[in-house]
Amino acid sequence: MKSVICDMLGVEFPLVAFTHCRDVVVEVSKAGGFGVLGAVGHTPESLEIELNWIDEHIEGKPYGIDLIVPTSMSDKGGSLTPEDIKARVPEQHKRHVEHILASHGIDTAGLWDRKISRNFGDNMRESGAGKIMDVAFAHPIKMIVNALGVPPQSMLDRARENNVLTGALTGAREHAIKHADAGVDILIVAGTESGGHCGEVSTLVLVPEVIESLKEHGANIPVLAAGGIVTGRQMAACMAMGAAGAWTGSVWLTTAEAETDPVIKEKYLAASSRQTVRSRSRTGKYTRQLRSPWTDAWTEPGAPDPLPMPLQGLLSGPALNRVDKLAATGDPGAKALATFFVGQGVGLMNTSVSARTVVFDFMTDFAEASQHLGSILED
Repeated sequence: MKSVICDMLGVEFPLVAFTHCRDVVVEVSKAGGFGVLGAVGHTPESLEIELNWIDEHIEGKPYGIDLIVPTSMSDKGGSLTPEDIKARVPEQHKRHVEHILASHGIDTAGLWDRKISRNFGDNMRESGAGKIMDVAFAHPIKMIVNALGVPPQSMLDRARENNVLTGALTGAREHAIKHADAGVDILIVAGTESGGHCGEVSTLVLVPEVIESLKEHGANIPVLAAGGIVTGRQMAACMAMGAAGAWTGSVWLTTAEAETDPVIKEKYLAASSRQTVRSRSRTGKYTRQLRSPWTDAWTEPGAPDPLPMPLQGLLSGPALNRVDKLAATGDPGAKALATFFVGQGVGLMNTSVSARTVVFDFMTDFAEASQHLGSILED
């Protein structure tokens, strides 16, 4: 295809797949797209294992990694002790979480017994992310992406030193300008339809708005459209608006290779586009996820306001981990509460097929949509 993204990333088709599953990374890249592995949850040791496996199976095809180093978060400097962090979680919030679980028949004994690590949240700070980058840049990655805020200067500098492209997610035109001024190579313009962290503006509006803003700013940066894109015809529509390709995430969660929890995968396959919600109840920042009694409980009258990132994870992590384990045993209350990140495109994700098949379906659908537009022009 004649897309600058194909030239920059060395791919046949400008479809980027964000995933936490190494198998999906490999299959997408081998099929002609570009796989990106979410690395924020890894230690340097576990990431080394994952990237070694990818290198052994990807047959020399290009791939990338994604980190989360937010511009703002609680204790960004990492100066708080575990005791300080624990003290910042109000008892009111703990009681609220206990009430949510207990009202669905889930035992809350020992819920808060887990000790807080001294490096809690470290991967989301520049210092901790540096250790992850040490591993990543020792492998043949083609792109490194920051998922929240402008990439830290160390990421930009080290990427250039290693001849690796940088990408950044943006949910507003003003964010795009900041990325451009920082020297980011590729912008992932993510509309509110996106799963995970997302803003408030629709993909259909945001993509052309950002592209026009970049032109006015004198910045010639290619844009990957993101947010609700699960078919090739949606990708074609975004490229008709000026995007150079598509960044996708949710569509890979129901693939055969995905390590998605079976209960969640079943929910995805049955869900409509109206069954997602933007909520701060999981990470402390707005993320789009499946709506469930868990998300509803944080908007009820009298509910406490979710804590800032990463403190909210101290509440949601233990609770939702317990929910997921019980849901896997068939517990009805836990199955009802179970939720995970996913975009509004979930309403079009109705079957589970291989990641390779998803790429080929994108290609076929894209070609058919392009032919349709061509036939309209001919008429």
